[in-house]
Amino acid sequence: MGWKTLDDMDLNGKRVLVRVDINVPVVDGVVTDATRIQRIVPTVRDILAAGGKPILLAHFGRPGGERRENLSLKQLIPTLTTAFDADVLFAADCVGTEAELAAEQLQPGQVLLLENTRFHAAETKNNTDLAVGMARLGEVYCNDAFSAAHRAHSSTEAIARLLPACAGRLMQAELEALEGALGAPKRPVTAVVGGAKVSTKLELLGNLITKVDYLVIGGGMANTFLVAKGVNVGNSLAETAMKGTAAEIMAKADGAGCTIVLPTDIVVAEKFEAGAPHQILPADQCTDEGMILDAGPDSVAAISEIFDQSQTLIWNGPLGAFEIEPFDAATNASALKAAALTRSGKLVSVAGGGDTVAALNASGAAKDFSYISTAGGAFLEWMEGKTLPGVAALDQ
Repeated sequence: MGWKTLDDMDLNGKRVLVRVDINVPVVDGVVTDATRIQRIVPTVRDILAAGGKPILLAHFGRPGGERRENLSLKQLIPTLTTAFDADVLFAADCVGTEAELAAEQLQPGQVLLLENTRFHAAETKNNTDLAVGMARLGEVYCNDAFSAAHRAHSSTEAIARLLPACAGRLMQAELEALEGALGAPKRPVTAVVGGAKVSTKLELLGNLITKVDYLVIGGGMANTFLVAKGVNVGNSLAETAMKGTAAEIMAKADGAGCTIVLPTDIVVAEKFEAGAPHQILPADQCTDEGMILDAGPDSVAAISEIFDQSQTLIWNGPLGAFEIEPFDAATNASALKAAALTRSGKLVSVAGGGDTVAALNASGAAKDFSYISTAGGAFLEWMEGKTLPGVAALDQ
């Protein structure tokens, strides 16, 4: 761990530039889901408590370097004021004279929100001049936006090289959770990887087979692996062109001492709709007209047994077509098993990715997982073993 936290910095009386992710949904100027705002509250409150003056840097939407009123951060001020229980002031730019004046005049106990960084086309090009302009506003840089850490932008990467830099509380929690799951985990380690396509998760699978003891593959991806084993999957979603790649992954896993776990029984229906007539069959007995829409109860029992033996679990993607009943059964049952083991202190469980978060919330398991990352792209790139520019820049 080469990065510093807020606890390592002298913040008293200092202007602290905080890169946050407050890219929240807004309808008619009103925030409809403030989850991302709530997650940065501990960082802002800790800076205020230490006598620091938080100045928030953030992007909002994709304005493409143009000023667009509907993508102004100004509309978030009421929600931020309530969340922080503090005065939130606003500067109509993130660099320049007005922003510098607002930063200089900031009083203890107040928070300054700067305008959308992406109103400058240079932001997404990681432009140093823009970063220098931002750095003039503060004396310490704090990155609390792990979800943007996989992008080298002026406000996430270049600026971290210009000021004393640290991770905020959300970034710190995310990095500690991921380091615990993949960097130096307690073994055995199990990964659950689901979703529709093998092709979108090749790098992820390639990295995981060298890091984990068990790799449970579910969803449409599992069908591609079954095809690679010569199994008929009927009308199921499968990437038959990827069967050679799937076979290579299985061979490499074998060589790396990683056990790949595929469904042994399947839930098959001829229609993909709620409550469609379905049957449970052995994995190699899908009918020609059938679609595999979930893993069966024997598969769930095998997964539960693996969870029982594991000390660390990383989860990305559902095991079946979880959006529609009854094809959510394997995902729900496995998630609740992982949640129960986590609750009793036997398992460290880390999950992330859009569908994953939705599936775990739907099952009711999310609240008991050790850590759930809402940082889709950054979480995936970390799992793929890639260096994240925004994190690397804190390692100065």
